[in-house]
Amino acid sequence: MAALAVFAAATIWINYEVKVNVQGGHTRGPVHEMGNVKLNQPAPDFSALDLSNNMVSLASYRGQKMVLLDFWATWCGPCRMAMVGLQALQDKYKGQGLEILSLNQAEPADQVRQFINRKKYDFHVLLDANGSVSAKYGVRAIPTLVLVDKSGVVQWLQVGYNNDESELLEAIERLMAKEAQQNFERRLKK
Repeated sequence: MAALAVFAAATIWINYEVKVNVQGGHTRGPVHEMGNVKLNQPAPDFSALDLSNNMVSLASYRGQKMVLLDFWATWCGPCRMAMVGLQALQDKYKGQGLEILSLNQAEPADQVRQFINRKKYDFHVLLDANGSVSAKYGVRAIPTLVLVDKSGVVQWLQVGYNNDESELLEAIERLMAKEAQQNFERRLKK
């Protein structure tokens, strides 16, 4: 019963944060800025350990892949619902230039690892153990998604869960088309 009460309180808090504090009363979905993070501006660099205890930095993907950052926790129901969509993105775009970095919010590594293994998710999971990455990104509610292009610039932000992923898919496809066009133009110049 206590767990249910905590879950209900967390859900109400998340909805309040998303609808009132983060988006000024608007419904959930894409936003133009979060704290210091703004569309069409450089994404703050960070480093965090993954579940294999390897240090991963956002900068290591610059010039290589676009990155979708996912801020989440195992106790967050909307986060768990969003992760199904993340796995579908992983399956669809694997090997096509999209890296998903799923940043867990301050939970023990063993707990996160068990959750990920039980659900059979195979995107890259990182541990934001002390909340420093979330603080850099101004994350005040989860789930939060941030799409960063290959040059390290924020292209899309979403706070809260939205089962309609069409805007995210459009942003990914737009970036992939832009990259294909740039590659084509580079080949023509050679």
